[in-house]
Amino acid sequence: MNRRRHGRVSAAITLVCAFAVLSAPGAGLLSQAYAAPASPAAPGAPGVPGPTSSPSAVAPPPVELPPGVSQSDIAPSGSAAPSLDDVRKEIEALYRKAASATDAYNLADERAKKQSAEVVGLTEDIVKGQVRLDALKKQAGAAARAQYRGGGLPPEAELMLTGDPQLFLDGVGRARQGQKATRDLIAELSRTQEDLKTYTADAGTRWQELEANRAKKEKAKKEITKQIAAAEKLESSLAEKDRTRLAQLEKDAAATAQSAWLGSGALQEINRTASAQGRKAIEFATAQIGKPYVWGAEGPGSYDCSGLTLKAWAAGGRPIPRTSQEQWRLLPRVDVKDMRPGDLIIYFQDASHVGMYIGNGKIVHSPRPGRHVTVTGAGSMRILGVVRPDA
Repeated sequence: MNRRRHGRVSAAITLVCAFAVLSAPGAGLLSQAYAAPASPAAPGAPGVPGPTSSPSAVAPPPVELPPGVSQSDIAPSGSAAPSLDDVRKEIEALYRKAASATDAYNLADERAKKQSAEVVGLTEDIVKGQVRLDALKKQAGAAARAQYRGGGLPPEAELMLTGDPQLFLDGVGRARQGQKATRDLIAELSRTQEDLKTYTADAGTRWQELEANRAKKEKAKKEITKQIAAAEKLESSLAEKDRTRLAQLEKDAAATAQSAWLGSGALQEINRTASAQGRKAIEFATAQIGKPYVWGAEGPGSYDCSGLTLKAWAAGGRPIPRTSQEQWRLLPRVDVKDMRPGDLIIYFQDASHVGMYIGNGKIVHSPRPGRHVTVTGAGSMRILGVVRPDA
């Protein structure tokens, strides 16, 4: 009996000890041994070492935003904060898009002006033709009335009825002249009517083209305004010290590109002098230094890039196309190594910018909104090619 009681007590003590062990803080180790494997900790988590960074890989300082401007204003949600150089490139891209739209606007504007003049000219031709047609109809009516007053007999019949030989001979001559005049009158009347039809049709076609180019102008204007506004918003969202750093970054990027261009030996063979017309064009262009860039402007107080080269070469006595893209498309091209002062350097793959080479590896140009006509390195932007207005 005592042995049975002792066995029950031993079993109870054993059970109590087991529960004590399982409920202790270290008992989680036992459950972990049979649980599903845990997901590996991500690098950088507390207690988990991340990959070793290269000592040279130093991230650029983040852009400091002014009060009231959030990170989402300049970068998508969830993305890393852009560096100031990223912002510079984005602003540059926006102004490039605005420049392309400006070329489209200027081309549409130039064509609209030409078509408007053609419509005016055709309208004047239509008015003149109508006046001439009315006069010819009156002349034909007068001839018909004269014949009616003569009894309705044609001149040939009247001659046959005359008894005077001299009158007959004189009448033959007059009849021939009258016949010729009638034929000429009818022919001119027909031509005038056909001309009026042609003028009317041409005027209708030109009017449709004019309206199409006006629509293109408005579309391009909206695109220009949109891109410039986006660039200005992005730039104005920066703190004052970041805007100062941004301006320096722009200068540094231009200087780096110019140094690389000069280092390529691009100027080794460029030693030609400007032509007489080229010197006049350069004189005009450099006299505009300090005037602001305004898209679509051709002076005298402001210019866009192609407006400056257009007026400069007009001063040199050589008219050229209005836009940088048309200047690239239509003017004679020369190799960079054969470049001389006065030549035009076309920039970027879409030919959206142009500057005038003035020698010593420099150009004068009107850069973009917010900037002024200035002198900079010819290799500070990506060169597409060179054209020569007076080739």
